[in-house]
Amino acid sequence: MLGLRRLGLDAVWLELLPATADAREDEARIRNFQRRLREHGLQGRYCLLHQKPAGDLHDLGEMRCIGMSQRELRERLAGPNALLNLSYSLHPPFLLEFERRIFCDLDPSEIFFWMTKMEMGQSYHHEFWTIGLNVHATDCGLPQSSPVAAPLRAANSRSDLAKPSDALPASHRLQWRTFYPLVDTELLQPQPHPQTAKFSTIGQWYWGGGVEVEGNFPDLSKKFAFEQYLDLPRRVPEARFELAMNLNPDDPEITRLRERGWRLVSPHRVVRTPRGYRRYLAGASGEFTAIKGVDVAWRTGWVSDRAAAFLALGRPVITEDTGAGKYLPRKSGFRFISDVAQAEAAVREVLANWTRLSREARDCAGEVFDSAKNLRRILEMEGGSPRVRS
Repeated sequence: MLGLRRLGLDAVWLELLPATADAREDEARIRNFQRRLREHGLQGRYCLLHQKPAGDLHDLGEMRCIGMSQRELRERLAGPNALLNLSYSLHPPFLLEFERRIFCDLDPSEIFFWMTKMEMGQSYHHEFWTIGLNVHATDCGLPQSSPVAAPLRAANSRSDLAKPSDALPASHRLQWRTFYPLVDTELLQPQPHPQTAKFSTIGQWYWGGGVEVEGNFPDLSKKFAFEQYLDLPRRVPEARFELAMNLNPDDPEITRLRERGWRLVSPHRVVRTPRGYRRYLAGASGEFTAIKGVDVAWRTGWVSDRAAAFLALGRPVITEDTGAGKYLPRKSGFRFISDVAQAEAAVREVLANWTRLSREARDCAGEVFDSAKNLRRILEMEGGSPRVRS
């Protein structure tokens, strides 16, 4: 949203909140959403769609509009508009009211796989963009069939909208374009080196296998991905290694990880707010993280928006290689690894050359990941000026 504002565009944040059984909790979430947007100067720039009851079909006429009335929203839809739909977060029939519908994929391994199994919005968008930077390379293993349920059209009934896809021949593959994860480089400014040499990351320790590879559903969890790196604190004792992972306080993994030299903190405490998130990233010398194996095996070219935020703050990023490196500047602030020996060497390099690598990280963020630059490229490919965003 800040990048769209920097481009001088009349943008609106559309957010869907499916109702739960706890009305008081829903209202608390609404107030929190409004408070966070006010903190970033976005009051009056959003429409929160409270859907009750929750469902896969999104009908604007049946949702409560908060922050902007339904009439105001429909007035905007009456003029030229474009929708940036993040990983199919808005569905028909409301989706079909937008003039230009742009699908923005934020998780290529899962989105590409599930598009071969069911309707994931491929029937109802005009353009398809992915952060899988390596999607067109010969070494990329992402599923490419991406079937379309029907030619782009308005459905005749709710049952039409809910149909799963009927796979079409390979000649009907979606034409994916690539973009870099976004970070607002005006909001996130370079920060001085923290007092403690610390490498950290944030995530879910457990994650179910939602992608099929050769008849199996591999473990996509951080727990599995980090296993080969657990000796890193012992190999580089002069650095601290910290994980902000979503674990219950009584989870035995906490004890196991601490015994291997890792420090554990609760993300519910340290990154509870957007400001806290930025502060936590700035408190590290850099990021060290492992990536779910399917992105590595399939060479998707995936890079996280969290990594982009680390770079913008002047923090180098040590992460596994998904094939993204060839799409980045030679001096990018990234160090791509594939085993614990390479991880140790990368950590020691960052400790020895932090000032230079910090500057390279920040330069890369401004050159490659800046939100306004990426959004301008997406929105100008076909012309037209966007007015509404999700």
